[in-house]
Amino acid sequence: MGLPTPATAPKRHLLTVALEDYFQVGAFRRMIQSGQWYRFETRLEQNTEQVLSLLRRHNIRATFFVLGWIADRYPELVRKVADEGHEIASKGYYHRGIAQMSPDEFRDELLRSREALERAGGKRVLGYRVAHQWFRPEDLWAMDVLAQLGFAYDSSIAPFGRRFVREPWRRVAHQHLGQGYRLWEFPISAIRFLGFQIPIAGGNYFRQLPQMWLRSEIDHWDRTCSSPLVMYFHAWELDPNQPRISASTWLTRIRHYRNLGRMEQFLEYYFDRYSFTSIADHLGLDLQLEQPVEPHPQRNGNQTPVYVSNGVPRIPVSIVIPCYNEEQTLPYLANTLCSVEQHLAHDYDLRFLLIEDGSQDGTWEAMQRIFGGKPAFSLVRHHGNKGVAAAILTGIRNANTEIVCTMDADCTYDPHELARMIPLLQPGIDMVTASPYHPQGGVRNVPRWRLLLSKTASWLYRRVLHQQLATYTSCFRVYRKQTIEKLDIREKGFLGVAELLGKLDLRGGRIVEHPTVLEVRMMGHSKMKTMRTIFGHLRLMARLLSARMQQPALNPITEDSTLSLSPAPSPSRAIVRSFVSDTEGKPS
Repeated sequence: MGLPTPATAPKRHLLTVALEDYFQVGAFRRMIQSGQWYRFETRLEQNTEQVLSLLRRHNIRATFFVLGWIADRYPELVRKVADEGHEIASKGYYHRGIAQMSPDEFRDELLRSREALERAGGKRVLGYRVAHQWFRPEDLWAMDVLAQLGFAYDSSIAPFGRRFVREPWRRVAHQHLGQGYRLWEFPISAIRFLGFQIPIAGGNYFRQLPQMWLRSEIDHWDRTCSSPLVMYFHAWELDPNQPRISASTWLTRIRHYRNLGRMEQFLEYYFDRYSFTSIADHLGLDLQLEQPVEPHPQRNGNQTPVYVSNGVPRIPVSIVIPCYNEEQTLPYLANTLCSVEQHLAHDYDLRFLLIEDGSQDGTWEAMQRIFGGKPAFSLVRHHGNKGVAAAILTGIRNANTEIVCTMDADCTYDPHELARMIPLLQPGIDMVTASPYHPQGGVRNVPRWRLLLSKTASWLYRRVLHQQLATYTSCFRVYRKQTIEKLDIREKGFLGVAELLGKLDLRGGRIVEHPTVLEVRMMGHSKMKTMRTIFGHLRLMARLLSARMQQPALNPITEDSTLSLSPAPSPSRAIVRSFVSDTEGKPS
Protein backbone atom coordinates (compact mmCIF):
# COMPACT_ATOMS: atom_id res chain seq x y z
CA MET A 1 0.00 0.00 0.00
CA GLY A 2 1.46 3.38 -0.94
CA LEU A 3 1.56 6.03 1.73
CA PRO A 4 -0.77 8.98 1.15
CA THR A 5 0.46 12.53 1.50
CA PRO A 6 -1.37 15.04 3.69
CA ALA A 7 -4.12 16.83 1.80
CA THR A 8 -3.95 20.58 1.31
CA ALA A 9 -6.35 22.14 3.82
CA PRO A 10 -6.57 24.88 6.45
CA LYS A 11 -4.01 24.28 9.18
CA ARG A 12 -5.17 21.69 11.64
CA HIS A 13 -2.98 20.41 14.41
CA LEU A 14 -2.90 16.78 15.58
CA LEU A 15 -4.38 15.59 18.86
CA THR A 16 -3.46 12.21 20.35
CA VAL A 17 -4.73 10.58 23.54
CA ALA A 18 -3.01 7.78 25.44
CA LEU A 19 -5.79 5.49 26.64
CA GLU A 20 -4.34 3.85 29.75
CA ASP A 21 -5.19 3.64 33.43
CA TYR A 22 -3.40 5.51 36.22
CA PHE A 23 -1.51 2.42 37.44
CA GLN A 24 -0.11 1.48 34.01
CA VAL A 25 2.11 4.50 33.53
CA GLY A 26 5.88 4.61 33.23
CA ALA A 27 6.26 6.59 36.47
CA PHE A 28 5.13 3.54 38.48
CA ARG A 29 6.78 0.91 36.33
CA ARG A 30 9.45 0.03 38.90
CA MET A 31 6.80 -0.57 41.58
CA ILE A 32 3.87 -2.07 39.68
CA GLN A 33 4.31 -5.11 37.46
CA SER A 34 1.87 -5.78 34.62
CA GLY A 35 0.88 -9.00 36.40
CA GLN A 36 -0.49 -6.82 39.24
CA TRP A 37 -2.69 -4.58 37.10
CA TYR A 38 -5.81 -6.60 37.82
CA ARG A 39 -5.57 -5.70 41.53
CA PHE A 40 -6.16 -1.99 41.10
CA GLU A 41 -9.48 -0.20 41.03
CA THR A 42 -9.93 0.76 37.40
CA ARG A 43 -11.01 4.27 36.49
CA LEU A 44 -10.50 3.84 32.77
CA GLU A 45 -14.15 3.87 31.76
CA GLN A 46 -15.08 7.05 33.62
CA ASN A 47 -11.90 8.80 32.47
CA THR A 48 -12.50 7.81 28.86
CA GLU A 49 -16.04 9.15 29.03
CA GLN A 50 -14.68 12.44 30.37
CA VAL A 51 -12.22 12.62 27.46
CA LEU A 52 -14.94 11.84 24.91
CA SER A 53 -17.21 14.47 26.42
CA LEU A 54 -14.43 17.07 26.20
CA LEU A 55 -13.79 16.22 22.54
CA ARG A 56 -17.51 16.30 21.71
CA ARG A 57 -17.84 19.82 23.13
CA HIS A 58 -15.09 21.01 20.81
CA ASN A 59 -16.04 18.83 17.81
CA ILE A 60 -12.57 17.25 17.71
CA ARG A 61 -11.61 13.86 16.32
CA ALA A 62 -8.39 12.50 17.85
CA THR A 63 -6.04 9.54 17.61
CA PHE A 64 -6.29 7.24 20.64
CA PHE A 65 -3.15 5.17 21.30
CA VAL A 66 -4.43 2.12 23.17
CA LEU A 67 -2.79 -0.87 24.84
CA GLY A 68 -3.81 -4.25 23.45
CA TRP A 69 -4.26 -5.40 27.07
CA ILE A 70 -7.00 -2.80 27.44
CA ALA A 71 -8.67 -3.83 24.19
CA ASP A 72 -8.90 -7.43 25.36
CA ARG A 73 -10.43 -6.46 28.70
CA TYR A 74 -12.57 -3.48 27.72
CA PRO A 75 -13.56 -4.14 24.09
CA GLU A 76 -16.84 -2.23 24.43
CA LEU A 77 -14.92 0.83 25.57
CA VAL A 78 -12.55 0.71 22.59
CA ARG A 79 -15.51 0.20 20.22
CA LYS A 80 -17.25 3.23 21.73
CA VAL A 81 -14.20 5.41 21.07
CA ALA A 82 -14.05 4.17 17.45
CA ASP A 83 -17.80 4.61 16.95
CA GLU A 84 -17.50 8.28 17.92
CA GLY A 85 -15.19 8.80 14.95
CA HIS A 86 -11.82 8.68 16.66
CA GLU A 87 -8.85 6.71 15.35
CA ILE A 88 -7.62 3.66 17.29
CA ALA A 89 -3.84 3.19 17.10
CA SER A 90 -1.45 0.84 18.88
CA LYS A 91 0.56 1.47 22.03
CA GLY A 92 1.79 -2.12 22.16
CA TYR A 93 0.17 -4.86 24.21
CA TYR A 94 1.74 -4.28 27.61
CA HIS A 95 3.28 -1.03 28.76
CA ARG A 96 6.79 -1.86 27.52
CA GLY A 97 9.62 0.17 26.05
CA ILE A 98 11.50 -0.62 22.87
CA ALA A 99 14.74 -1.16 24.80
CA GLN A 100 13.14 -4.13 26.56
CA MET A 101 12.38 -6.02 23.35
CA SER A 102 14.31 -7.71 20.59
CA PRO A 103 13.08 -7.18 17.00
CA ASP A 104 11.24 -10.51 17.13
CA GLU A 105 9.61 -9.66 20.45
CA PHE A 106 8.66 -6.24 19.13
CA ARG A 107 7.08 -7.83 16.05
CA ASP A 108 5.08 -10.25 18.19
CA GLU A 109 3.94 -7.43 20.47
CA LEU A 110 2.79 -5.36 17.48
CA LEU A 111 0.84 -8.23 15.95
CA ARG A 112 -0.82 -9.17 19.22
CA SER A 113 -1.76 -5.59 19.96
CA ARG A 114 -3.07 -4.88 16.47
CA GLU A 115 -5.22 -7.99 16.47
CA ALA A 116 -6.75 -7.07 19.84
CA LEU A 117 -7.40 -3.46 18.82
CA GLU A 118 -8.92 -4.32 15.43
CA ARG A 119 -11.09 -6.96 17.04
CA ALA A 120 -12.36 -4.50 19.64
CA GLY A 121 -12.59 -1.33 17.56
CA GLY A 122 -13.66 -2.79 14.22
CA LYS A 123 -11.25 -0.49 12.34
CA ARG A 124 -7.80 -0.89 10.83
CA VAL A 125 -4.87 -0.02 13.06
CA LEU A 126 -2.18 1.81 11.07
CA GLY A 127 -0.41 3.92 13.71
CA TYR A 128 1.93 3.19 16.59
CA ARG A 129 3.41 4.96 19.60
CA VAL A 130 5.79 3.31 22.05
CA ALA A 131 4.28 2.92 25.52
CA HIS A 132 7.35 3.47 27.68
CA GLN A 133 10.15 5.93 26.96
CA TRP A 134 10.52 7.60 23.60
CA PHE A 135 12.63 6.33 20.72
CA ARG A 136 16.34 7.06 20.92
CA PRO A 137 18.54 7.20 17.81
CA GLU A 138 19.58 3.58 18.41
CA ASP A 139 15.91 2.50 18.48
CA LEU A 140 15.06 3.51 14.92
CA TRP A 141 15.37 -0.11 13.76
CA ALA A 142 11.79 -0.37 15.03
CA MET A 143 10.71 1.68 12.00
CA ASP A 144 11.76 -1.21 9.76
CA VAL A 145 9.52 -3.61 11.68
CA LEU A 146 6.58 -1.18 11.61
CA ALA A 147 6.89 -0.73 7.86
CA GLN A 148 7.19 -4.47 7.24
CA LEU A 149 3.94 -5.05 9.15
CA GLY A 150 2.05 -2.43 7.13
CA PHE A 151 1.88 0.42 9.63
CA ALA A 152 1.52 3.83 7.96
CA TYR A 153 3.06 6.01 10.65
CA ASP A 154 4.81 6.17 14.00
CA SER A 155 4.68 8.81 16.75
CA SER A 156 7.36 7.59 19.16
CA ILE A 157 9.95 10.37 18.93
CA ALA A 158 10.02 13.16 21.50
CA PRO A 159 13.05 15.39 20.90
CA PHE A 160 14.34 16.11 24.38
CA GLY A 161 17.59 17.60 25.60
CA ARG A 162 20.31 16.88 23.05
CA ARG A 163 18.56 13.86 21.55
CA PHE A 164 18.38 14.12 17.72
CA VAL A 165 19.90 17.59 18.01
CA ARG A 166 21.99 16.95 14.87
CA GLU A 167 18.80 16.08 12.96
CA PRO A 168 16.57 19.14 13.49
CA TRP A 169 14.10 17.92 10.88
CA ARG A 170 13.07 15.19 13.32
CA ARG A 171 11.33 17.84 15.44
CA VAL A 172 8.48 18.09 12.90
CA ALA A 173 6.37 15.64 10.89
CA HIS A 174 8.52 13.92 8.27
CA GLN A 175 8.88 10.73 6.29
CA HIS A 176 11.44 8.30 7.65
CA LEU A 177 13.35 6.74 4.76
CA GLY A 178 14.21 3.07 5.13
CA GLN A 179 15.33 0.34 2.76
CA GLY A 180 12.58 0.41 0.16
CA TYR A 181 9.94 2.18 2.23
CA ARG A 182 8.83 5.51 3.64
CA LEU A 183 7.13 5.70 7.02
CA TRP A 184 5.52 8.87 8.34
CA GLU A 185 6.88 10.03 11.70
CA PHE A 186 4.92 12.46 13.87
CA PRO A 187 7.19 13.44 16.76
CA ILE A 188 5.88 15.16 19.86
CA SER A 189 6.33 18.86 19.15
CA ALA A 190 9.40 20.46 20.75
CA ILE A 191 11.30 23.74 20.53
CA ARG A 192 14.95 24.76 20.85
CA PHE A 193 15.70 26.63 24.07
CA LEU A 194 19.24 27.57 25.20
CA GLY A 195 20.67 24.85 22.98
CA PHE A 196 18.31 22.14 24.29
CA GLN A 197 15.09 20.69 22.91
CA ILE A 198 12.02 20.88 25.13
CA PRO A 199 8.66 19.22 24.29
CA ILE A 200 5.88 21.78 24.64
CA ALA A 201 2.68 20.07 23.53
CA GLY A 202 1.44 17.56 26.00
CA GLY A 203 1.18 15.42 29.06
CA ASN A 204 3.59 16.04 31.87
CA TYR A 205 5.05 19.10 30.13
CA PHE A 206 1.64 20.79 30.18
CA ARG A 207 1.36 20.20 33.90
CA GLN A 208 4.90 21.16 34.90
CA LEU A 209 6.05 24.05 32.66
CA PRO A 210 4.84 27.67 33.06
CA GLN A 211 1.56 28.15 31.24
CA MET A 212 2.27 31.64 29.91
CA TRP A 213 5.51 30.44 28.32
CA LEU A 214 3.83 27.34 26.80
CA ARG A 215 1.00 29.39 25.34
CA SER A 216 3.44 31.79 23.79
CA GLU A 217 5.53 29.02 22.22
CA ILE A 218 2.51 27.15 20.86
CA ASP A 219 1.09 30.36 19.41
CA HIS A 220 4.46 31.00 17.75
CA TRP A 221 4.43 27.45 16.31
CA ASP A 222 0.93 27.94 14.93
CA ARG A 223 1.89 31.21 13.21
CA THR A 224 5.29 30.27 11.84
CA CYS A 225 5.58 26.51 11.36
CA SER A 226 4.03 24.78 8.36
CA SER A 227 4.10 21.39 10.09
CA PRO A 228 1.18 20.57 12.40
CA LEU A 229 1.69 20.67 16.15
CA VAL A 230 1.46 17.16 17.68
CA MET A 231 -0.28 17.43 21.04
CA TYR A 232 -0.93 14.56 23.46
CA PHE A 233 -2.33 13.82 26.89
CA HIS A 234 -3.34 10.74 28.92
CA ALA A 235 -6.90 9.86 29.90
CA TRP A 236 -5.89 9.59 33.58
CA GLU A 237 -4.64 13.20 33.52
CA LEU A 238 -8.26 14.40 33.70
CA ASP A 239 -8.81 12.50 36.97
CA PRO A 240 -7.54 14.41 40.03
CA ASN A 241 -9.39 12.00 42.36
CA GLN A 242 -7.59 8.84 41.22
CA PRO A 243 -6.24 6.58 44.00
CA ARG A 244 -2.78 7.58 45.17
CA ILE A 245 0.08 5.07 44.86
CA SER A 246 1.65 5.44 48.28
CA ALA A 247 4.84 3.60 47.30
CA SER A 248 5.87 6.38 44.91
CA THR A 249 8.76 8.74 45.63
CA TRP A 250 8.25 12.49 46.10
CA LEU A 251 9.66 13.11 42.61
CA THR A 252 7.28 10.57 41.08
CA ARG A 253 4.37 12.14 42.94
CA ILE A 254 5.21 15.54 41.46
CA ARG A 255 5.58 14.03 38.01
CA HIS A 256 2.31 12.14 38.15
CA TYR A 257 -0.08 14.16 40.33
CA ARG A 258 0.87 17.83 39.95
CA ASN A 259 -1.84 19.97 38.31
CA LEU A 260 -4.19 17.07 37.52
CA GLY A 261 -7.06 19.26 38.69
CA ARG A 262 -6.14 21.94 36.11
CA MET A 263 -5.39 19.69 33.14
CA GLU A 264 -8.83 19.97 31.55
CA GLN A 265 -8.66 23.74 31.86
CA PHE A 266 -5.27 23.75 30.13
CA LEU A 267 -6.64 21.67 27.25
CA GLU A 268 -9.77 23.81 26.90
CA TYR A 269 -7.57 26.86 26.29
CA TYR A 270 -5.96 25.28 23.22
CA PHE A 271 -9.12 23.59 21.96
CA ASP A 272 -10.86 26.99 21.94
CA ARG A 273 -8.10 28.60 19.88
CA TYR A 274 -6.83 26.02 17.43
CA SER A 275 -8.22 23.33 15.14
CA PHE A 276 -7.28 19.69 15.80
CA THR A 277 -7.82 16.37 14.08
CA SER A 278 -6.53 12.78 14.17
CA ILE A 279 -3.37 11.59 12.42
CA ALA A 280 -5.45 9.26 10.23
CA ASP A 281 -7.59 12.17 9.02
CA HIS A 282 -4.47 14.26 8.42
CA LEU A 283 -2.99 11.52 6.21
CA GLY A 284 -6.32 10.58 4.63
CA LEU A 285 -5.99 6.95 5.73
CA ASP A 286 -8.72 4.42 4.97
CA LEU A 287 -9.45 2.62 8.26
CA GLN A 288 -12.11 0.22 6.96
CA LEU A 289 -11.33 -3.45 7.64
CA GLU A 290 -11.59 -5.80 4.68
CA GLN A 291 -13.12 -8.40 6.98
CA PRO A 292 -13.92 -8.27 10.69
CA VAL A 293 -11.54 -9.89 13.18
CA GLU A 294 -13.07 -12.89 14.91
CA PRO A 295 -14.24 -12.26 18.51
CA HIS A 296 -11.81 -13.37 21.18
CA PRO A 297 -13.00 -16.38 23.22
CA GLN A 298 -14.18 -15.37 26.68
CA ARG A 299 -11.39 -15.56 29.22
CA ASN A 300 -11.90 -17.89 32.15
CA GLY A 301 -11.05 -15.02 34.47
CA ASN A 302 -14.22 -13.23 33.39
CA GLN A 303 -16.44 -16.22 33.97
CA THR A 304 -17.72 -17.94 37.05
CA PRO A 305 -15.12 -20.69 37.46
CA VAL A 306 -16.16 -24.31 37.45
CA TYR A 307 -14.27 -26.61 39.80
CA VAL A 308 -13.94 -30.34 39.35
CA SER A 309 -12.99 -32.14 42.52
CA ASN A 310 -13.34 -35.71 41.26
CA GLY A 311 -15.50 -36.53 44.24
CA VAL A 312 -12.88 -35.42 46.79
CA PRO A 313 -14.21 -32.74 49.17
CA ARG A 314 -12.35 -29.45 49.13
CA ILE A 315 -10.29 -28.57 52.19
CA PRO A 316 -11.95 -25.87 54.33
CA VAL A 317 -9.61 -22.92 54.95
CA SER A 318 -10.21 -19.58 56.65
CA ILE A 319 -8.29 -16.43 55.68
CA VAL A 320 -8.21 -13.70 58.33
CA ILE A 321 -7.48 -10.11 57.24
CA PRO A 322 -7.15 -7.30 59.83
CA CYS A 323 -8.27 -3.91 58.49
CA TYR A 324 -7.47 -0.58 60.15
CA ASN A 325 -7.95 2.65 58.18
CA GLU A 326 -7.88 0.71 54.90
CA GLU A 327 -10.67 2.49 53.02
CA GLN A 328 -8.37 3.30 50.10
CA THR A 329 -6.90 -0.21 50.04
CA LEU A 330 -10.12 -2.25 50.02
CA PRO A 331 -10.82 -2.15 46.24
CA TYR A 332 -7.22 -3.34 45.65
CA LEU A 333 -7.73 -6.07 48.26
CA ALA A 334 -11.09 -7.12 46.77
CA ASN A 335 -9.65 -7.60 43.27
CA THR A 336 -6.74 -9.59 44.68
CA LEU A 337 -8.96 -11.86 46.77
CA CYS A 338 -11.25 -12.50 43.80
CA SER A 339 -8.25 -13.86 41.89
CA VAL A 340 -7.07 -15.89 44.91
CA GLU A 341 -10.53 -17.41 45.27
CA GLN A 342 -10.57 -18.47 41.63
CA HIS A 343 -7.06 -19.93 41.68
CA LEU A 344 -7.39 -21.86 44.94
CA ALA A 345 -11.05 -22.87 44.85
CA HIS A 346 -10.37 -26.17 43.04
CA ASP A 347 -8.65 -27.52 46.15
CA TYR A 348 -9.88 -25.30 49.00
CA ASP A 349 -13.21 -24.14 50.37
CA LEU A 350 -12.15 -20.60 51.24
CA ARG A 351 -13.86 -18.53 53.94
CA PHE A 352 -12.69 -14.93 54.42
CA LEU A 353 -12.92 -13.11 57.76
CA LEU A 354 -12.32 -9.36 57.57
CA ILE A 355 -11.75 -7.79 60.99
CA GLU A 356 -12.44 -4.04 61.11
CA ASP A 357 -10.23 -2.84 63.96
CA GLY A 358 -11.80 0.44 65.06
CA SER A 359 -10.89 2.44 61.97
CA GLN A 360 -11.20 6.22 61.94
CA ASP A 361 -12.01 6.51 58.23
CA GLY A 362 -14.74 4.87 56.13
CA THR A 363 -13.27 1.36 56.28
CA TRP A 364 -16.34 -0.29 57.84
CA GLU A 365 -18.76 1.27 55.35
CA ALA A 366 -16.46 0.34 52.44
CA MET A 367 -16.19 -3.25 53.74
CA GLN A 368 -19.96 -3.56 53.85
CA ARG A 369 -20.32 -2.07 50.36
CA ILE A 370 -17.62 -4.22 48.73
CA PHE A 371 -17.85 -7.52 50.64
CA GLY A 372 -21.26 -7.45 52.33
CA GLY A 373 -23.61 -10.11 51.07
CA LYS A 374 -20.89 -12.27 49.56
CA PRO A 375 -21.34 -15.78 50.97
CA ALA A 376 -17.62 -16.48 51.42
CA PHE A 377 -17.03 -13.31 53.46
CA SER A 378 -17.72 -12.58 57.12
CA LEU A 379 -17.22 -9.10 58.57
CA VAL A 380 -16.35 -8.60 62.24
CA ARG A 381 -15.98 -5.21 63.90
CA HIS A 382 -13.92 -4.14 66.90
CA HIS A 383 -15.35 -1.18 68.79
CA GLY A 384 -12.11 0.72 69.17
CA ASN A 385 -8.64 -0.02 67.82
CA LYS A 386 -7.17 -3.08 69.55
CA GLY A 387 -4.18 -3.73 67.28
CA VAL A 388 -3.30 -6.08 64.44
CA ALA A 389 -2.48 -9.07 66.66
CA ALA A 390 -5.76 -8.70 68.54
CA ALA A 391 -7.60 -8.57 65.21
CA ILE A 392 -5.78 -11.71 64.04
CA LEU A 393 -6.75 -13.57 67.23
CA THR A 394 -10.36 -12.40 66.86
CA GLY A 395 -10.37 -13.84 63.35
CA ILE A 396 -8.77 -17.12 64.41
CA ARG A 397 -11.28 -17.59 67.24
CA ASN A 398 -14.19 -16.83 64.89
CA ALA A 399 -12.93 -19.21 62.22
CA ASN A 400 -14.78 -22.50 61.84
CA THR A 401 -11.93 -24.34 60.15
CA GLU A 402 -8.81 -25.97 61.55
CA ILE A 403 -6.56 -24.34 58.92
CA VAL A 404 -6.45 -20.58 59.37
CA CYS A 405 -4.37 -18.20 57.25
CA THR A 406 -3.61 -14.58 58.04
CA MET A 407 -2.51 -11.82 55.67
CA ASP A 408 -2.17 -8.05 55.52
CA ALA A 409 -4.88 -5.99 53.85
CA ASP A 410 -2.27 -4.22 51.74
CA CYS A 411 -1.25 -7.47 49.98
CA THR A 412 2.47 -6.77 50.35
CA TYR A 413 2.82 -10.56 50.20
CA ASP A 414 1.10 -12.20 47.23
CA PRO A 415 -1.75 -14.26 48.76
CA HIS A 416 -1.63 -16.63 45.78
CA GLU A 417 1.37 -18.12 47.62
CA LEU A 418 -1.14 -19.79 49.96
CA ALA A 419 -1.44 -22.50 47.30
CA ARG A 420 2.13 -23.49 48.24
CA MET A 421 2.01 -22.61 51.93
CA ILE A 422 -1.10 -24.53 53.00
CA PRO A 423 0.26 -27.97 51.96
CA LEU A 424 3.28 -27.36 54.23
CA LEU A 425 0.98 -27.52 57.29
CA GLN A 426 1.48 -31.25 57.61
CA PRO A 427 0.75 -33.28 60.76
CA GLY A 428 3.16 -32.15 63.44
CA ILE A 429 3.49 -28.63 62.02
CA ASP A 430 1.74 -25.78 63.83
CA MET A 431 2.65 -22.75 61.72
CA VAL A 432 3.90 -21.91 58.24
CA THR A 433 5.27 -18.39 58.00
CA ALA A 434 6.21 -16.35 54.93
CA SER A 435 9.89 -15.44 54.80
CA PRO A 436 11.26 -12.73 52.51
CA TYR A 437 14.70 -13.10 54.16
CA HIS A 438 14.88 -16.79 53.36
CA PRO A 439 17.74 -17.47 50.88
CA GLN A 440 15.10 -18.18 48.23
CA GLY A 441 12.87 -15.24 49.19
CA GLY A 442 13.21 -11.61 48.23
CA VAL A 443 12.10 -8.01 48.66
CA ARG A 444 11.00 -5.49 46.05
CA ASN A 445 11.12 -1.69 46.42
CA VAL A 446 11.12 -1.80 50.23
CA PRO A 447 13.24 1.03 51.72
CA ARG A 448 16.66 -0.14 52.84
CA TRP A 449 16.35 1.36 56.29
CA ARG A 450 13.24 -0.73 56.96
CA LEU A 451 14.96 -3.86 55.73
CA LEU A 452 17.90 -3.16 58.03
CA LEU A 453 15.64 -2.77 61.06
CA SER A 454 13.62 -5.87 60.22
CA LYS A 455 16.66 -8.06 59.53
CA THR A 456 18.30 -6.87 62.74
CA ALA A 457 15.17 -7.83 64.68
CA SER A 458 15.23 -11.31 63.10
CA TRP A 459 18.93 -11.68 63.99
CA LEU A 460 18.13 -10.89 67.64
CA TYR A 461 15.12 -13.23 67.75
CA ARG A 462 17.34 -16.07 66.54
CA ARG A 463 19.42 -15.61 69.68
CA VAL A 464 16.36 -15.72 71.92
CA LEU A 465 14.19 -18.49 70.48
CA HIS A 466 14.76 -22.18 69.77
CA GLN A 467 13.97 -22.26 66.08
CA GLN A 468 16.43 -20.54 63.79
CA LEU A 469 14.23 -18.77 61.26
CA ALA A 470 15.09 -16.12 58.70
CA THR A 471 11.95 -14.04 59.40
CA TYR A 472 9.94 -13.71 62.64
CA THR A 473 7.67 -10.72 62.04
CA SER A 474 5.61 -11.59 58.96
CA CYS A 475 1.80 -11.43 59.29
CA PHE A 476 1.42 -13.74 56.28
CA ARG A 477 1.04 -17.18 57.86
CA VAL A 478 -0.86 -20.45 57.97
CA TYR A 479 -1.86 -21.73 61.43
CA ARG A 480 -3.33 -24.80 63.06
CA LYS A 481 -6.23 -23.20 64.91
CA GLN A 482 -6.37 -25.46 67.96
CA THR A 483 -2.73 -24.71 68.73
CA ILE A 484 -2.85 -20.93 68.25
CA GLU A 485 -6.16 -19.82 69.72
CA LYS A 486 -5.18 -20.83 73.25
CA LEU A 487 -1.98 -18.80 73.35
CA ASP A 488 -2.01 -15.90 75.81
CA ILE A 489 -0.76 -12.88 73.84
CA ARG A 490 -0.03 -9.69 75.77
CA GLU A 491 1.00 -7.54 72.81
CA LYS A 492 -2.01 -6.55 70.72
CA GLY A 493 -0.33 -4.56 67.94
CA PHE A 494 2.49 -5.39 65.49
CA LEU A 495 4.56 -6.85 68.31
CA GLY A 496 1.87 -9.42 68.94
CA VAL A 497 2.67 -11.06 65.61
CA ALA A 498 6.23 -11.78 66.80
CA GLU A 499 5.00 -12.70 70.29
CA LEU A 500 2.60 -15.25 68.83
CA LEU A 501 5.44 -17.00 67.03
CA GLY A 502 7.75 -16.69 70.05
CA LYS A 503 5.30 -18.24 72.50
CA LEU A 504 4.51 -21.04 70.07
CA ASP A 505 8.25 -21.68 69.79
CA LEU A 506 8.70 -21.78 73.59
CA ARG A 507 5.78 -24.19 73.95
CA GLY A 508 7.41 -26.62 71.58
CA GLY A 509 5.37 -25.81 68.48
CA ARG A 510 6.84 -26.64 65.09
CA ILE A 511 7.28 -23.86 62.54
CA VAL A 512 8.38 -23.96 58.90
CA GLU A 513 9.19 -21.10 56.57
CA HIS A 514 8.09 -20.56 53.01
CA PRO A 515 10.27 -18.24 50.90
CA THR A 516 8.23 -15.36 49.49
CA VAL A 517 8.69 -11.88 48.04
CA LEU A 518 7.82 -8.86 50.16
CA GLU A 519 6.76 -5.79 48.16
CA VAL A 520 6.34 -2.19 49.15
CA ARG A 521 2.83 -1.14 50.11
CA MET A 522 0.94 0.20 47.06
CA MET A 523 -2.19 1.78 48.53
CA GLY A 524 -2.82 3.57 51.82
CA HIS A 525 -0.18 4.09 54.49
CA SER A 526 1.57 1.94 57.07
CA LYS A 527 0.32 2.36 60.64
CA MET A 528 3.51 1.14 62.30
CA LYS A 529 5.33 3.64 64.54
CA THR A 530 9.00 2.92 63.91
CA MET A 531 10.69 3.92 67.18
CA ARG A 532 7.86 2.56 69.32
CA THR A 533 8.10 -0.75 67.44
CA ILE A 534 11.91 -0.95 67.84
CA PHE A 535 11.78 -0.51 71.62
CA GLY A 536 8.76 -2.79 71.77
CA HIS A 537 10.66 -5.61 70.06
CA LEU A 538 13.54 -5.23 72.53
CA ARG A 539 11.09 -5.41 75.43
CA LEU A 540 9.40 -8.47 73.93
CA MET A 541 12.73 -10.22 73.36
CA ALA A 542 13.62 -9.66 77.02
CA ARG A 543 10.33 -11.25 78.12
CA LEU A 544 10.74 -14.20 75.78
CA LEU A 545 14.33 -14.74 76.88
CA SER A 546 13.24 -14.65 80.53
CA ALA A 547 10.50 -17.19 79.80
CA ARG A 548 12.97 -19.46 78.02
CA MET A 549 15.44 -19.29 80.89
CA GLN A 550 12.70 -20.44 83.27
CA GLN A 551 11.80 -23.47 81.15
CA PRO A 552 12.75 -26.98 82.25
CA ALA A 553 15.96 -28.32 80.79
CA LEU A 554 14.07 -30.76 78.55
CA ASN A 555 12.12 -29.00 75.87
CA PRO A 556 10.25 -30.61 72.96
CA ILE A 557 12.22 -28.40 70.59
CA THR A 558 15.93 -27.74 70.88
CA GLU A 559 18.32 -25.92 68.68
CA ASP A 560 19.53 -29.25 67.33
CA SER A 561 16.06 -30.39 66.31
CA THR A 562 14.74 -27.27 64.60
CA LEU A 563 13.40 -27.42 61.09
CA SER A 564 15.61 -26.46 58.18
CA LEU A 565 15.18 -23.07 56.57
CA SER A 566 14.29 -24.86 53.35
CA PRO A 567 10.54 -25.41 53.13
CA ALA A 568 9.22 -28.92 53.38
CA PRO A 569 8.24 -30.49 50.07
CA SER A 570 4.59 -30.01 49.20
CA PRO A 571 2.66 -33.09 50.32
CA SER A 572 0.26 -34.83 48.02
CA ARG A 573 -3.41 -33.92 48.09
CA ALA A 574 -4.17 -37.16 49.88
CA ILE A 575 -1.77 -36.34 52.72
CA VAL A 576 -3.34 -32.94 53.24
CA ARG A 577 -6.84 -34.41 53.27
CA SER A 578 -5.73 -37.02 55.78
CA PHE A 579 -4.39 -34.25 58.01
CA VAL A 580 -7.63 -32.29 57.81
CA SER A 581 -9.79 -35.30 58.55
CA ASP A 582 -7.63 -36.09 61.61
CA THR A 583 -7.76 -32.58 63.03
CA GLU A 584 -11.26 -31.39 62.24
CA GLY A 585 -12.83 -33.90 64.60
CA LYS A 586 -10.80 -32.66 67.57
CA PRO A 587 -12.46 -30.18 69.93
CA SER A 588 -11.05 -26.66 69.87
